[in-house]
Amino acid sequence: MSAARPLTALRTLAVTAALPLLLTACGYGTESTDSAKQPEVAANAKKLSVDEVNIGYFPNLTHATALVGIQEGLLQKELGGTTIKPSTFNAGPSEIEALNSGDLDIGWIGPSPAVNGYTKAAGKNLRIISGSASGGVKLVVNPEKIKSLKDVKGKKIATPQLGNTQDVALLNWISEQGWKVDAESGKGDVSVVRTDNKITPDAYKSGSIDGAWVPEPTASKLVAEGGKVLLDEADLWPDKKFVITNIIVRQAFLKEHPDVVEAVLRGSVKTNEWINANPEKAKAAANKALEELSGKALPADVIDPAWKSITFLDDPLAATLDTEAQHAVKAGLLEKPDLKGIYDLAPLNKVLKADGKDEVDDAGLGVK
Repeated sequence: MSAARPLTALRTLAVTAALPLLLTACGYGTESTDSAKQPEVAANAKKLSVDEVNIGYFPNLTHATALVGIQEGLLQKELGGTTIKPSTFNAGPSEIEALNSGDLDIGWIGPSPAVNGYTKAAGKNLRIISGSASGGVKLVVNPEKIKSLKDVKGKKIATPQLGNTQDVALLNWISEQGWKVDAESGKGDVSVVRTDNKITPDAYKSGSIDGAWVPEPTASKLVAEGGKVLLDEADLWPDKKFVITNIIVRQAFLKEHPDVVEAVLRGSVKTNEWINANPEKAKAAANKALEELSGKALPADVIDPAWKSITFLDDPLAATLDTEAQHAVKAGLLEKPDLKGIYDLAPLNKVLKADGKDEVDDAGLGVK
């Protein structure tokens, strides 16, 4: 396949969803940390084909499958004596870099960095092997300045980063309203202000932005500050589902250690099943993990509405990833990519079939 130019703003790999801030759906920053909880390995547990597997994720709610799976020992249980070495990231680019360097084997990540990482490497390094979460993105506005969707014109709306998943979604929505915005500068009928989610609530309180198209829990933080949800992005998608978090793997690791990849996927499937069967316990487990990672748990008025807006599932919703990539092309941030081969869902479907669950589809974008 021919290599596509990555997201224009992302020439330095500055994207995600990916997937925003220390405690959001698409964390941003440049650093990673190994302060994540080290899972306990049962005595005499049998190792798989490798002693240790390096797993990465963001300390945010849309990565709760990883947060809860590690916190509750559900991932480690499937890996037996093979130890999880967890690392948390605040940015999609740094996670992709870790994957490319071999420091990371498997990771939870948003759609934009997955697409960008795949195209930048000409399809030779990563594969998406599962879905993890859908939803959790909202347009929250100052109700005194914006009372209806048409009032967004002429206002300042924040997104986490130029070219990231939410930025592309907002640019596409603006275009569908018939308004014009220069994607690179953010100037036009709407002023798109790229703002790190760590400071978006303060920007909102100061009045320097009129609203934000952001993931959870940033959206609920803004609501706690008096903002109003004007639009839930889920309402723009068929069946109200769109991918916000994928699971990716290094192709070399998948080839060399398929048993480990399959074990991680079993753990992910079982974790999502447990989350959906025990939403309150799962929410508490996710918040405990966030507290251990950041030193501060999310308050109830933030985590409760944020948690309700996220759906945890195994289906990667491949057709929506393709649509999101098309939106980036339409916005002028991405040259038309060849995404065929970005998915390898055979290991996941093997796990799902063994568990009596329906297999999932790659929308024609699977390995040939």
